[in-house]
Amino acid sequence: KVTLDACIMDHENNCGSVACLQDIENPISVARKVMEETQHVMLVGEGAKQFALAKGFKETNLLTEKSKEAWEKWKEESKYQPVINSENHDTIGLLALDENGNLSGACTTSGMAYKLHGRVGDSPIIGAGLFVDNEVGAACATGMGEAVIRIAGSAIVVELMRNGMSPTDACKEAVDRVVKKHKDLTNLQVGFLALNKYGEAGGYSVYAGFNYAMHTATQNEMIDAKYNREW
Repeated sequence: KVTLDACIMDHENNCGSVACLQDIENPISVARKVMEETQHVMLVGEGAKQFALAKGFKETNLLTEKSKEAWEKWKEESKYQPVINSENHDTIGLLALDENGNLSGACTTSGMAYKLHGRVGDSPIIGAGLFVDNEVGAACATGMGEAVIRIAGSAIVVELMRNGMSPTDACKEAVDRVVKKHKDLTNLQVGFLALNKYGEAGGYSVYAGFNYAMHTATQNEMIDAKYNREW
């Protein structure tokens, strides 16, 4: 069962989210429809799918042959052990600042491979996987969603910037909180990305290996974020 999560938020604090959405491509587009065409913030499961179909999205089988083969192999042992550092997740977070100084952001994922059916991580949760405050900045997260939810990660990063921290320092403080709140950090990778009102960006992660793309009128490059520890 391929399930997708996504959320989106604009400069006026409008936001939309879908969780545990099946058989629909581009969940972020569905989340935007929730934001723009309903009075709600989050739709989940079958209700989210029915909403998407009603808005003209097409039902599609999202299970690729490669993923199906990997799943069949996994079933030989069926060991429930989602591990973030094995590259089995695909969170995409995007933060943007336009020419008028307005911020927006989005976050989308299919979550960890072989998770319990119905599991939802931080990516579709406003304040955890994504948060935008046009007066201050925006932040998004990747990695072990449960750890991000436990500290309201992206909202915390934005509030730390409100109190004067740089994007990088705010991300570092959030990572430090994750480290402090968890007794066992084995395979517990979390990374935060932040963008402030002045166009300054930064990131930080628990373990090495988290990087992000920075694109401006004069810059287009991948940046390796600072980190708390080596693997």
